[in-house]
Amino acid sequence: MSNAHDFSLDTELDETEDWDEPEDFESGYADEPDPEEPTVGAMELAERHQLRRVAGLRTELEDITEVEYRQLRLERVVLVGVWTSGTTQDAENSMAELALLAETAGSEVLEAIYQRRQSPDPATYVGRGKVEAIGEIVRATGADTVICDGELAPSQLRNLEDKLKVKVVDRTALILDIFAQHAKSKEGQAQVELAQLQYMKQRLRGWGGNLSRQAGGRAAGGEGIGGRGPGETKIETDRRRINDRIAKLRRELKHMKVTRDAKRSQRQANQVPSVAIAGYTNAGKSSLLNQLTSAGVLVEDALFATLDPTTRRTTTADGRVYTMSDTVGFVRHLPHQLVEAFRSTLEEVADADLLLHVVDGSHPDPEGQIAAVREVLADIDATDVPELIVINKADAADPMVIARLQAREPHTVVVSARTGQGIAEALARVESELPRPAVEFEVLLPYSRGDLVDKIHRVGEIESMEHTGDGTLVRGRASESLAGELAAYAVTPQA
Repeated sequence: MSNAHDFSLDTELDETEDWDEPEDFESGYADEPDPEEPTVGAMELAERHQLRRVAGLRTELEDITEVEYRQLRLERVVLVGVWTSGTTQDAENSMAELALLAETAGSEVLEAIYQRRQSPDPATYVGRGKVEAIGEIVRATGADTVICDGELAPSQLRNLEDKLKVKVVDRTALILDIFAQHAKSKEGQAQVELAQLQYMKQRLRGWGGNLSRQAGGRAAGGEGIGGRGPGETKIETDRRRINDRIAKLRRELKHMKVTRDAKRSQRQANQVPSVAIAGYTNAGKSSLLNQLTSAGVLVEDALFATLDPTTRRTTTADGRVYTMSDTVGFVRHLPHQLVEAFRSTLEEVADADLLLHVVDGSHPDPEGQIAAVREVLADIDATDVPELIVINKADAADPMVIARLQAREPHTVVVSARTGQGIAEALARVESELPRPAVEFEVLLPYSRGDLVDKIHRVGEIESMEHTGDGTLVRGRASESLAGELAAYAVTPQA
């Protein structure tokens, strides 16, 4: 006789009724909702912020096999500006923007100093006494970089570095460095490299007497009868190599421009309207694009967070198809090299049917932002494009500032890309501002031509539609090419 007790399924199930599942229990069954898949922008932002783990960076480790998080040493910088015109508030806003640029580039701002002058000093940018004061600040704070709020001549850079004994960069070099960090696409990286080389070409320096001359022929070191003459200097060699690289980059960008022009011409041939989003950097252009089209592009509270243009195809409430493109952000005194290098990208703005000019309503000087953006738009011949001012960040802006902007710019709409406030109104304004087809039509389409009805929905404008026994009676507006296709089914007006 066995000692095992008799097994009963009902008894065993009754004993498990009081068992509680742990709070973190996951069954893994298919009927449970899947986690939300991150967007491309969210993944790019995580990649930008992630820390890498490396082994044994510090010599004081007790165990050399220990793995520690890398501690990035940020550049410690001192900001220097020259105030030539405007109010004190303008000068402080400019220095605050320079500080944000420096932090975006990956540095720690220790001190900021600016000087009132009629014009920058041609030798040292700031006066001699200010150079000595900056030197004392650098030595006291342990700074390793000085950033000047302006574009410096090569002689000014050299003189300041000789006197301060630390690296000196100007505003242009700082913006170029940010662009180099954030460019992702092949075209964007080529454009940034081209701008950097054009900037560097004018600021090459010699490397001292031992590398200043290279003797020609077999006369090494200048020996031989008459020394055979000086050869190509080191700075000339560098300049020649830079010119070769610039020429190669321009050929590559020209080839990429052909591809971009082909896509643009295809949209124009199909009569697809285009909307371009432009504005000051960090005004919320990418956030607005995500709200209007669910694009899922990268969004970050930083200057020049996204550089590569993004185009999304979307539709109006009545089914018309149009495209919406995000562009690179603008800034005061945007380097001329960048405007030239990104001209092919900025042509999207010049060729657009409507421009959404995004303005940060919470910024201390939104009018200055508008003026800076319009200055760049004039450089790329985009001043004739119809403009709709979109005042963003309404949830954080002062209502008095918004009222002032609306009084100054009557063609405006107020939104908040973060909360969704005003997005529906903005979409309605965009749809109303899109160009209307030029040709009116009234056609009776047989039911076998559903393809034409679909095309009218996509690229035309329908005023009325009626289904009759002989076909679909449609009245509306269409482009000339579409009107030609519909001409065979036109309704002849009765006498």
